Amino acid sequence: MIDVSTGILNKRKWIVTVFLILAVLCTIAQFTVSVNYKMADYLPDNAESMKAMDVMEEEFDGAVGNTRVMLTDVTVQEALDYKEEIQAIDGVSDVTWLDDAIDLKTPLEMADSDTVETYYKNENALISFSVREGDEVEVTNQMYRLIGEENAMAGEALDTAISQQKAGKESMYAMALLIPIIIIILVLSTNSWIEPVFFLTAIGVSVLINLGTNVFIGEISFVTQSVAPILQLAVSLDYAIFLLHSFSDYRKTTSDPKEAMKLAMKQSFPAIAASASTTFFGFTALTFMDFEIGADLGLNLVKGIVFSFISVMVFLPALTLTFYHWIDKTQHKSLVPQFKNVGKRVLKLRIPALILVFLLLVPSFLAQSNTNFIYGVGEHPDSTRAGEDSEAIEDAFGKFTPMVLLVPRGDPGKEEELVQELENLDHVTNVLAYVNRVGATIPADYLEESVTEQFYSDDYSRIILHTDTDAEGDTAFSLIETVKEKAASYYGDDYYALGEGVTLYDMKNIVEQDNKVVNMLTVITIALVLLVTFRSVSIPVILLLTIQSAVWMNLSIPYFTNSSLVYIGYLIVSTVQLAATVDYAILFTEAYREKRKDMKALNAIKQTVDEKIFSIFISASILSSVGFILAWTSTDPIVASIGTLIGRGAVLAFVMVVIFLPAMLLGLDKIIKKTTWKANFYKEK
Repeated sequence: MIDVSTGILNKRKWIVTVFLILAVLCTIAQFTVSVNYKMADYLPDNAESMKAMDVMEEEFDGAVGNTRVMLTDVTVQEALDYKEEIQAIDGVSDVTWLDDAIDLKTPLEMADSDTVETYYKNENALISFSVREGDEVEVTNQMYRLIGEENAMAGEALDTAISQQKAGKESMYAMALLIPIIIIILVLSTNSWIEPVFFLTAIGVSVLINLGTNVFIGEISFVTQSVAPILQLAVSLDYAIFLLHSFSDYRKTTSDPKEAMKLAMKQSFPAIAASASTTFFGFTALTFMDFEIGADLGLNLVKGIVFSFISVMVFLPALTLTFYHWIDKTQHKSLVPQFKNVGKRVLKLRIPALILVFLLLVPSFLAQSNTNFIYGVGEHPDSTRAGEDSEAIEDAFGKFTPMVLLVPRGDPGKEEELVQELENLDHVTNVLAYVNRVGATIPADYLEESVTEQFYSDDYSRIILHTDTDAEGDTAFSLIETVKEKAASYYGDDYYALGEGVTLYDMKNIVEQDNKVVNMLTVITIALVLLVTFRSVSIPVILLLTIQSAVWMNLSIPYFTNSSLVYIGYLIVSTVQLAATVDYAILFTEAYREKRKDMKALNAIKQTVDEKIFSIFISASILSSVGFILAWTSTDPIVASIGTLIGRGAVLAFVMVVIFLPAMLLGLDKIIKKTTWKANFYKEK
């Protein structure tokens, strides 16, 4: 390490120049990376809904409407005029209203009331349409201009447009709030005004390089764009703090700054490597998700940890040694009082802490796995126009989620029987099919293509169901299963189902399986890193129990507060919190183990708490600030839920490491001694 550090420091000006040039190039390159805002695109290709979508795109020119507009206080003719204007917007297709379901030459009073009220009710008209992928922002903006403030719009295309418009702005807003807070926290933790700038420069450069190298991937998800840069900054800032604190310590005993940096690099390398390894392997587990939005985020975070590690061990020493005199010129007195006798007070709580945690452990574990989960993007806040519009449409027409069945063409009688069964199902408000809109007895060959193309392709018949359920939830998923069973009873496996609800149903099944795989891999890989780091069988178990308990408590809170939790946030945070906050436990335990070689367990714990509580508090406060700011600044339910869980998780992890971990280390001291290779614990004479 000394030879490597010598080479780095001898070429420090070149290294600083190269890293800064890379940062500039990557800053430019990141603007060429496209961002995907559609959750469904991250389902694996073998998911049933993805196969169904491919078949429908091959067989049918038209799509099923994914967005709706409600026109208030309009006549039938006015609604038809609006329909024509909507059809004229470039990027809009498959506009559907009442005239596609019934013959408007017949008085509405004589038509089926359920069918009429699906589209026209109390002089309110509900028009469905599809938006071309990639044009969501432009089309929805034109639609708002057309319908004005008095009418309403909701649907998938609008959700995508909102995410697309806000994701980048909200990330910048979050960064603008976060960086001053981190600077304040770092100023409090150091004795130099300029040191925090060095910390942030080193990690900031690695964040920019990580963002720029996404150009080789080509596309990232909106979750990755919103979360990855901020999360990388939060979890890897510790590496820079470890190195520069060590450098400051060696400068007190070594007059040559270059020699002090060499020693600091050698001394801090094991701690930084262990910390980076646990986070690296924890994030790597995300890349094994079948639901590829987790894999996308995992890959970016893994890259980020690698670049942060390289930046701290190569760029930061070169930068610091080049400008170390700035640190000397900006020295200030410690702004935080010394923590004295905290360890003594903490140990008084060890028995109550052990009892409380073990009482909460099982309920927390059970509760976090029984929380009411949301698998899509969730609902828009009531304070936004999208939230108000969605509520207005639901108040006027009830809930609405379309679903499509593709069944083999050629047997109108069988198709008619299936449609009749579907029409009788609870929560199915309307069914559109050739056999009930045109007639099973009328051969399609005798009609114009414009009449049949909505329902028939060369190989398949398309049946469109309108339902009054949410896009997800027990009722929606139960209905999807029932519809599939009905279709299977007539056509076996030779049918396809698709729609927003079907996509979320597939997502639910896939991510639940992902949860088992990701959690198992995270625990195993981190346990192996801890095993190698501490050369102990018992210490990894104690550390994992400490942090995993904090994870379970964090994820159980939505259950006890009777609130829903976005499942993607749950899945990601269950990994991220464990990977990111286990560093606190490593830092504490490493310090305790060293002290235990020179003193009794009780004294070692007291001194470790006194010396390390502030360092752990700084790390936890940075991570929790990141989380809570994400939650406060993001209107996207997925990003906001991830932020809330990260912020709360960091606080819980801090409490567990400072109160519960010391109690465990003290209570199991004899077992740790026996199960640790070359423990060399202090022996009383």
